[in-house]
Amino acid sequence: MHELENRIWWHLYPLGAAGAPPRREAQGEQPWEEHRLPHLLPWIDYAADMGFTGILLGPIFESTSHGYDTLDHFRLDPRLGDQADWDEFVARAHGRGMAIMLDGVFNHLGAEHPLATDPTWPGIRRDQDGTPAVWEGHGSLVELDHSRPEVHDLVRGVMNHWLDRGADGWRLDVAYAVPSGFWASVLISVREKHPEAMFLGEVIHGDYAQITRDGTLDTVTQYELWKAIWSSMTDHNLWELQHALGRHAEFSQVAPMQTFVGNHDVPRIASTVGDAGAALAAVMLLTLPGIPSVYYGDEQAFRGEKAEGFAADDPLRPPLPAGPEELAPNGWWLHDLYRELIALRRRCSWITRAVVEVEHTENELLRYAVTAQHDRLEVEVALSPQPRAVVTLNGETVLEWAG
Repeated sequence: MHELENRIWWHLYPLGAAGAPPRREAQGEQPWEEHRLPHLLPWIDYAADMGFTGILLGPIFESTSHGYDTLDHFRLDPRLGDQADWDEFVARAHGRGMAIMLDGVFNHLGAEHPLATDPTWPGIRRDQDGTPAVWEGHGSLVELDHSRPEVHDLVRGVMNHWLDRGADGWRLDVAYAVPSGFWASVLISVREKHPEAMFLGEVIHGDYAQITRDGTLDTVTQYELWKAIWSSMTDHNLWELQHALGRHAEFSQVAPMQTFVGNHDVPRIASTVGDAGAALAAVMLLTLPGIPSVYYGDEQAFRGEKAEGFAADDPLRPPLPAGPEELAPNGWWLHDLYRELIALRRRCSWITRAVVEVEHTENELLRYAVTAQHDRLEVEVALSPQPRAVVTLNGETVLEWAG
């Protein structure tokens, strides 16, 4: 069992949350280089006060735009600040007992990265005509050649650099597109120096269990469960969720899955299922086996839909105000529910590796049990006639919510 797997993560997209310009052409009157990371320090306290025990950060390295088009893995994005700002952020988070996981983009580089523009560097995958291969048609993203030792050395070096400077683990962007053998080779070396580090693979497509095993990952993102949670509510078909929970139980025999109901790439859960649905999703997220993360603002019922074009994800990655006291008043009810659920989850850390079994299913009602040794959590979720959830722990009702 990994020490960090029992953490409850607050997922923060720093460039957006700190109000950095997303692209040069969207800069307007804002300076490009600014010490914005300190603006997020009050939000560490906000998350810690809610009970979160880890911060899952989006990209923080120098990049051209959204953070996934890296220019320099060893430098904090100047839109966020400098090394001193990072050190202060780490000290505040660790001082509040929170671990930090960084987002590592190791499938590709930004097209303007010095290595991507160096025709002599062998770590770039190239098409037959010799031009750099681009990731999924995105001309700004150049694919790395993971068969090359130079790429192994680069990724190992980046991981160790930031683990040496206060990070506690890595989220591996588009891990499903990178050969699992590459992860296994790199991680065995990194773990020699940092045996306590945790590695989360972003996996959308493929066999979650197989990718976890072959890549020696600690956990992978559970997109199947995410989809089933919101889709079963919008379609009033909780049989879909029943099926997904069966799959989730199978995957969880290999490793605890990383569970979520929102992130920086998908529409806000409250936009998809409404306030009541967002509350029910929170109950399920924090009572099901796995390693849960909550995307910043979801605990306040933030809204956000994907837009069109290059800026499609901007509405999902909004700036936070100067401090929590400036948040709109209409989301605090959900914040309080999340805080209650997080307290329950911390009390029942055994849930991470527990077994889930569906006990009863109707179109608009689902009851499941989560068990481990002598403990048993029972959860009933109903969509109608009134949205509600009831949670019992070893026969005692510990949470009731009705919309």
